[in-house]
Amino acid sequence: MFGAGGGTNSYREVEETDVILLWGSNARETHPIFFHHVLKAIRNGARMFAIDPRRTSSAQWADAWLGLDVGTDIVLANAVAREIIAAGLENRKFIEHATTGFEAYRQSVEPFTLEYAERETGVPAREIQAMAHAFARAERAMICWTLGITEHHNAVDNVLSLINLALLTGHVGKYGSGLNPLRGQNNVQGGGDMGALPDRLPGFQHVEIDANRAKFEKVWGVPIPPKRGWNLSQMFEAIEHGDLKTLFVIGENPVQSEADQGQTKHRLESLDCLIVQDIFLTATAQMADVVFPSAAGWCETDGTVTNSERRVQRVRKAIDPPGGARDDIAIVCELARRLGHDWNEPAAEAIWDEVRALSPMHGGMSYPRLEAEGGLQWPCYDESHPGELFLHSRFWERPIVGPRAAFHPIENELPVEGLSADFPLRLTTGRRLDDYNTGVQSGGFASPLRRSESLDISPEDAADLGIRDGETVRVSSRRGSIEVPVRIDEALRPGLTFMTPHFQDEVATNILTIDATDPKSGTAEFKAAAIRLERLGAT
Repeated sequence: MFGAGGGTNSYREVEETDVILLWGSNARETHPIFFHHVLKAIRNGARMFAIDPRRTSSAQWADAWLGLDVGTDIVLANAVAREIIAAGLENRKFIEHATTGFEAYRQSVEPFTLEYAERETGVPAREIQAMAHAFARAERAMICWTLGITEHHNAVDNVLSLINLALLTGHVGKYGSGLNPLRGQNNVQGGGDMGALPDRLPGFQHVEIDANRAKFEKVWGVPIPPKRGWNLSQMFEAIEHGDLKTLFVIGENPVQSEADQGQTKHRLESLDCLIVQDIFLTATAQMADVVFPSAAGWCETDGTVTNSERRVQRVRKAIDPPGGARDDIAIVCELARRLGHDWNEPAAEAIWDEVRALSPMHGGMSYPRLEAEGGLQWPCYDESHPGELFLHSRFWERPIVGPRAAFHPIENELPVEGLSADFPLRLTTGRRLDDYNTGVQSGGFASPLRRSESLDISPEDAADLGIRDGETVRVSSRRGSIEVPVRIDEALRPGLTFMTPHFQDEVATNILTIDATDPKSGTAEFKAAAIRLERLGAT
């Protein structure tokens, strides 16, 4: 947010805030460690509002559950904003001091009345009003979200609509208030920090700024292309068009994790060369021309990891990798050597010191400090800097330091794939507590919580279709069909169904999902496919 790609707050602040909007996130199951901090906040008296199409296990802890229709988050956010403004609860001093574009934003949300929002989202007007007033009146409040916001074709607009709410109320840049995207996997934050983005160098330094490239070119001794690269979705489109012939996949399983599995397989099969570097022989690795077995980063290598509160921590090698597997650094350096560049396989600490020299926000994070202090939160500019507990305090400084934050008028767009007589049910996807994504990392061990894949449907839909709990049905979308047992779930409203991607070898959920992507982020719309159900043997 506001030029820094990370959550604005620390875990301690979550425990001490007054209001939490948990938006598009079943953190109880998908981010259980973070949710412990949420539970502490609730025990300390915080109010939580769960905004999700499903009445999730997280919603059981909420003061209110706002069960909106899939794809109507912007309508709801704009209605919350309009109600705050209509009630005179906006933070006028903050808006005038630290933001731009408020008047255009105010006009853009004016049509989003409580009554209109109730019709469009399915959330009662009184619930929208109560959440709006609670959020605006709180001394401290934060918005936390995950894939329920970002796995849509308009993901960036969804996020901007939430950022607008924080700017409207002044809930950013101060202790206990902010905006927090919860990271879905260990070191996802660290990957972005290190430049695993198509337009950023380490430290979120934009690649199209000449001065940024120049300092890296001086150290690396090679020119850096001055234009942003492709994101994941654009790479797969380039494969389709014949513009990308070789793909090097490190720690990903796109055959089973990407939307529209049939199309993904077709594209990967068309490559001249597919290289996979992973700790498991994934379905993607099984298609590869070359596989590099790598060490497990959490126990077989040295390095660092960064969590959702921007805390960089040390990772220490505890055991040797199995025979044939090598540290990722060793693999990449050996590949570079064979391509004519001898990097001498530097130690993890030497690479980190290079990062510190080039990324100002990591400058003060030496290995000795990380060890002594149990990790540090970026930005940490030098070895006397303690790290930042929360971001963007500059918004409250007088005069303000740096640019003001802009409001973004946002119009809602419904899911790309509408419902119809042929495909009358909405499928949304997500994770469960005991499994992770395509099951590669979690499926190899037993869990007393694990159950096989199912299509979860509401009791009302099951009754209408004459389907029994446990009955196997055929589920079809415009891209293909699968067979899966039904599980009747009272947490679902009529018309909404739910599946996970955890058991792709048995039930290929992503045959059903749609490869409609956000042009800004490249994220596919995993949360909104249209499907139909058929009883097997029915005529």
